[in-house]
Amino acid sequence: MTLLRTPLPVPHGFTTREGGVSEGPFRSLNLSAATGDDPERVAENQRRVLAAFGHPPVAGLRQVHGTEVHPVEGPGLWEGDGLLTRTPGLLLRVGVADCYPLLLYHPKGAVGALHAGWRGVVGGILPKALERLEAVYRLDPTEVHLAIGPGIGGACYQVGEEVVARFAEAGLFTFREDPAAPGKYLLDLEQALLLQARRAGLREERIYRVGLCTHCAPNLFSHRRDRGRTGRMWGLVMLPPR
Repeated sequence: MTLLRTPLPVPHGFTTREGGVSEGPFRSLNLSAATGDDPERVAENQRRVLAAFGHPPVAGLRQVHGTEVHPVEGPGLWEGDGLLTRTPGLLLRVGVADCYPLLLYHPKGAVGALHAGWRGVVGGILPKALERLEAVYRLDPTEVHLAIGPGIGGACYQVGEEVVARFAEAGLFTFREDPAAPGKYLLDLEQALLLQARRAGLREERIYRVGLCTHCAPNLFSHRRDRGRTGRMWGLVMLPPR
């Protein structure tokens, strides 16, 4: 099993599609049974990933492509697209297959995991998570380390005018006209996230990028490339157990 890691100084990782037991369009490390994959194969895939972290308790999400961020103290499942915790040994996870997984770490003892598709990005899930970190835990958000996992790249993510209008309204001009498709645009979500991170005061040396496009990389799941028939990957982070 392959875990992509960054310099984020806590246990973390981004899974790929390698190292599991699923077959067909879900080959091989699909981590979601909601895709139509065999639940027993998914359970084994999940077991392998959690083993890499020592089988810790897990906090996860029923993701809705929104901006709700939950501070949590123990394992469970929440509806929304972000989690924060100060509980050592509690593993936070988000699921992706083109959207961006974002992992946060504050040196004074907090971590976060966010799911950021275009709605989450333009809605400001990253700045909202940083604001929540300050409001709930009284921590300076400018000290946060941010890891940006693999997601669909700006050269591959075609959208329509209604989406770019939302980004323009938010002051996120990270799109350009698609020269191959009149009336369509290529949207760079990662650049929008980087712009938001800089506006929030995060330091460049504390922003880490995996830099892989899910649509281009055959070892990653991509909902758009595979026309919806594909698996899911996880972004994972936790404070070290005491």
